[in-house]
Amino acid sequence: MSVMTRVIDQDEAEMRVDRWFRRHYPSLTQGALQKLCRTGQIRLDGKRVTASTRVIAGQNLRIPPLPEGARAPLGGQKRPLDPSLIRDIQHMVVYQDKSLIVLDKPSGLATQGGPGITTHIDMMLDGLQEGEVERPRLVHRIDRDTSGLLLVARTPGVAAKLAAAFRGRHVRKTYWAVVVGRPSPQSGTIDQPLVKLGAGQGALMMAADRKDADAQRALTDYEVVDAAGRKLTWLQLNPLTGRTHQLRVHCESLGTPILGDPKYGGDKTHIDGFEDRLHLHARHLEIPHPEGGMLSVAAPLPPHMLETFRRLGFAAGETPKAKRTKNKAGS
Repeated sequence: MSVMTRVIDQDEAEMRVDRWFRRHYPSLTQGALQKLCRTGQIRLDGKRVTASTRVIAGQNLRIPPLPEGARAPLGGQKRPLDPSLIRDIQHMVVYQDKSLIVLDKPSGLATQGGPGITTHIDMMLDGLQEGEVERPRLVHRIDRDTSGLLLVARTPGVAAKLAAAFRGRHVRKTYWAVVVGRPSPQSGTIDQPLVKLGAGQGALMMAADRKDADAQRALTDYEVVDAAGRKLTWLQLNPLTGRTHQLRVHCESLGTPILGDPKYGGDKTHIDGFEDRLHLHARHLEIPHPEGGMLSVAAPLPPHMLETFRRLGFAAGETPKAKRTKNKAGS
């Protein structure tokens, strides 16, 4: 393979270099890509790049000779998805249009693959392609044991726009949790930096000292919605940053770990009569729609949280239907 030059399409604008290559050359490993960037073999308009550099429509991307086995572009034969998984992913759809799809992910299903994970949302997205050239792609992630809303883009351009909205904090995310105990005060902002300990599936996020060089700032607004005395509380959580396990660690830092979360709350999170599953649900998303206006989507409580709400007398009310408000002409 000789050196090639590709012009970045409008629909690929704002995409990271590594994701552009993953789309067009899925067999190229991240390590090999980073080496090509580090040695200056991949360039945008003649300038050196890193794997995280974002491309702009109309730029010329230099593609050097690629390692053997990484040269075949996307479009080869894929193993067909099991029909039962296609049905499962289609049943998760709570909103869709020509630009994006919103899923209601069940608790216990991973968003992406990893060691020992054979079934996950990312591989099931083939079931939503529906004959289109582009394969839908995830815009963000939620924990395996967290239920609720996941945003999926139909094209790379839409994915880039939505990712930019997340980075710019233009997306409002609302989670519901049932926690053990009752926080005081009943509302506020948790400003607690986090640091990662360990690696792989055994890694933990821990509250960190502000002076720790590895600490990442993490902010969460919280509010008590209802409470069963001081034993269990329904919290509304609005993360202002997107750190791994942020809400779980922040709830624990309040002294009120999430029910069914022994990883961060220990034995305290087990209460007889309530299911030992994480009681954390991505309830609502409000996002700028790539085609203009705002999109508001909500997901109903999963069965284990619905039963807990019923037992505690918490009234969740009806789940509002998805609503898109378009910009007014001239605004």
